Amino acid sequence: MSTEENGERAASDAQAAAMGDSASPLAELERLQQALGEAEERARGHWEQYLRAVAELDNVRKRAQRDIEAANRYGLEKFAAELLPVRDSLELAVQSADQAEVDARSLKRGQEATLQLLAKALERLGLTPITPVGEPFDPTRHEAMLAQESATAKPNTVLQVVQTGYELNGRVVRPARVIVAKAPA
Repeated sequence: MSTEENGERAASDAQAAAMGDSASPLAELERLQQALGEAEERARGHWEQYLRAVAELDNVRKRAQRDIEAANRYGLEKFAAELLPVRDSLELAVQSADQAEVDARSLKRGQEATLQLLAKALERLGLTPITPVGEPFDPTRHEAMLAQESATAKPNTVLQVVQTGYELNGRVVRPARVIVAKAPA
């Protein structure tokens, strides 16, 4: 090989080496651009998922607010429907009281019937009476009005109900006012 050939060959090798070095950064640039495109696409997808989740959460919040407003507005509808027959019965009692020939027994029967109607209506609504005679005193359900000595009843048991208490679906609305037994002195 001549010097000239060696020179050409060295120049060719240098050029190939230079091309290899420049081809590598181009390939790396293309790979990075592709990775960037994929990352941007994933970010767009996540952003859309986020926006859908925010919209769904807002819809749930608005739906819950509407439900609360409807419950506040119409929550007493069932209660009112149950009490209307009681009102009707009382109106009839007042009208019949104006008649001259009303005897006390028929008036009392009408009042008892109205009271039974009211008791049934309240029971259907979940309001139950607390009548604890003979039961142990429970300060969460009873209000002691008086402690009375008793030789027959155990101490701290309810002897008598002064005023009936009521529970609404297991929750005390009004405690029963009671007289509680205590040991004889």
